[in-house]
Amino acid sequence: MTSRPAAVRLSRVTRLFDGLAAVSDVSLDLAQGERVWLRGTNGSGKTTLLRLIATAISPTFGGGTVLGLDLQIERSAIRAQSDLLSHETRLYGDLTAAENLRFACRLYGIDRRLADSVLERVGLDEVAAVRVSKFSQGMRQRLALARCLMRAPALMLLDEPYAALDVDARVVVDDLLITAHADGRTAVVASHEAPPAHLIDREVSMDCGRVITPATIAAS
Repeated sequence: MTSRPAAVRLSRVTRLFDGLAAVSDVSLDLAQGERVWLRGTNGSGKTTLLRLIATAISPTFGGGTVLGLDLQIERSAIRAQSDLLSHETRLYGDLTAAENLRFACRLYGIDRRLADSVLERVGLDEVAAVRVSKFSQGMRQRLALARCLMRAPALMLLDEPYAALDVDARVVVDDLLITAHADGRTAVVASHEAPPAHLIDREVSMDCGRVITPATIAAS
């Protein structure tokens, strides 16, 4: 059996903040099409690792590739094909829910008609004309999920995606993982809470900024 191509390949990546390592000497291979649970307690380095993969921050030492693109020098191309979903939803408070999604459509060259369908899918169709500044954190999370559904990126990085969500919205997260698997896309779920077992292909554990379980590409 042959191994699938790597969606993420990190080599001895370290990230320092004020001289302290938030992520330390991490080498990690994630296969294309895998759904990975990145587990660990708060402060274990999960969020920092996702931000490194998403190019929101740069490694202090080490390097690697994401979707075959160099982590250091092809950052814009990586961002165009990936999406980081976190508590920082990157939404515009002065715009309505629909306007936020339509702006994303223009930015990524997506058919704007998708905006209406994904708003309905995440249960925000009735507040589509409401400014996001009036939304609760849970509603903002739903809207960020809608944007991710609409974009269908090659790599989804989900940081504590179940936080602040009610039961109905948690189903949307599960739907993201199901759809990603069907499309052969890669998803990483960073959470101290286990996602449903049937939606995850592999676990990778972190502690004190280090990966503490084997992290090799799964065979196809």
